[in-house]
Amino acid sequence: MTTPQTSTDTPPPGDDTALHRAIGPKLLILFVIGDILGTGIYATTGKVAGKVGGALWLPFVIGFVVAILTAASYVELVGKYPKAAGAALYAQKAFKVPFLTFIIAFMVMCSGLSSASAAARAFSGDYLGELTNDALPPTLIAILFVLALAALNLRGVSESVKANVVLTLVELTGLLIILTIGAYAVLTGDGEPARLTEFDTGGTGFALMTGVLGATALGFFAFVGFEDSVNMAEETKDPTRTFPRAIFIGVAVTGTIYVLVALVSSLLVDHGTLAGSSGPLLEVVKAGGLDFPHKLFAVIALFAVTNSALINIMMASRLCYGMANERILPRAMGRVLPRRRTPVVGIVFVSLLAIGLVSTGEIEGLGDTTAFLLLCVFAVVNVAVLVLRRDPVPHRHFRTPTVLPVLGALTALILASPLADRPAEVYIRAGVLLAVGIGLWAVNKAVLKVRDEA
Repeated sequence: MTTPQTSTDTPPPGDDTALHRAIGPKLLILFVIGDILGTGIYATTGKVAGKVGGALWLPFVIGFVVAILTAASYVELVGKYPKAAGAALYAQKAFKVPFLTFIIAFMVMCSGLSSASAAARAFSGDYLGELTNDALPPTLIAILFVLALAALNLRGVSESVKANVVLTLVELTGLLIILTIGAYAVLTGDGEPARLTEFDTGGTGFALMTGVLGATALGFFAFVGFEDSVNMAEETKDPTRTFPRAIFIGVAVTGTIYVLVALVSSLLVDHGTLAGSSGPLLEVVKAGGLDFPHKLFAVIALFAVTNSALINIMMASRLCYGMANERILPRAMGRVLPRRRTPVVGIVFVSLLAIGLVSTGEIEGLGDTTAFLLLCVFAVVNVAVLVLRRDPVPHRHFRTPTVLPVLGALTALILASPLADRPAEVYIRAGVLLAVGIGLWAVNKAVLKVRDEA
């Protein structure tokens, strides 16, 4: 399916912008799993239940299918073009419209930062409240949280990815605890199985459909992350061979866990209680028959949302680096620390944006904004993979069946449409972000024109 590519773990002599190839196959699989797991399942499960009712598992099943369809397109594209910048690079190669390329890149960056902001908000919510007396304002806690992650990112990709491995193992442990509680409940006859087939979407027929789509669109926030990993292509050993296995395994593992966790959550806790909590899985632990320490689970959940924020800020900074190399952003955004080989300007830039986004909404609104932006991007990526079939490359790589990107584009568009019944604030926030992006595009174009004329 693939053939090895020559790669080195150190940048070529005289190249002061190349990144360090420090990520191997096993580390990348854990990275993808850790990137997908986290804030979505730990913080928004209850909000999904509030949209759909006791049949909480259904939106996660649909979201898993949509994620697999788009993941297949990303696998083909990263195999053909193993470079940082991800969707922006693919859009540029497929359509060669600089304005579209910039908008796609800007939407991806904003989705990562809104996701990190949702994680920061989740960090300062009910899970932290289980451990403290709310001595500090949640917004201040979230800002300090972002600054700490920026410092870790500056330290180096190896340190950041190794921290991701530790945090991934911790958050997996938390979800296994939930599944153990669920298994115990089934064996002892606890819980309410009838809730698993209950829908509470405010009506039947069309209202039921839009309610399920809305829940799926929000639940899809739990699946985002696999697309971030392609921005690590220049820091991965032999990316053409490594990425297919890593992404497919990552999505399959997380999708299975999500559906099982959703089943357990609905079995043990009614959807109203779940919807009212920013720490819904803590409610599951409290309702379970096993006497697991609540504070210990809260600590595990805090590690999980930390992992989400760490990876999203890391990926946004790598996106800046990739766009700088493609001249979509000023070349200064591609500057790296001489010894650490980390994109210092990109890290500082995205961290400042994340701090700004922390105060724009609550977990549900920021999570829904993240999913909406990425669904729009995914629709473009699925079309791009078909267009780029006309651009052969000299090395072998994974090729997805044509029907998958077609279905991927259609499902992404449906979930991004008003049929998904999302709040107006999501469209307003996304519209404001796009307006800011268009303004930045105009400024950047003017600067480049002045430089070209000088």
